[in-house]
Amino acid sequence: MPIINVKLAKGRTSEQKQQFVKAVTKEAVRMLNVKEEWVTVIFDEYERENWASNGQLHSIKFGDGFGKQGVE
Repeated sequence: MPIINVKLAKGRTSEQKQQFVKAVTKEAVRMLNVKEEWVTVIFDEYERENWASNGQLHSIKFGDGFGKQGVE
């Protein structure tokens, strides 16, 4: 029973997350040889002010709205 935990910054739409879940579930079934109903995906979403890389908060580094419309 695979449990796939996805950590990401807040801002993705429900439609984006649904497409992601569908693709990840399909690949987990194929690669791990499990039933689709056994695959669980959990999203942990974080405000950009609570996420940093390279010594800088993402809220400062990328600004408001970054990533909300998909890949930039």
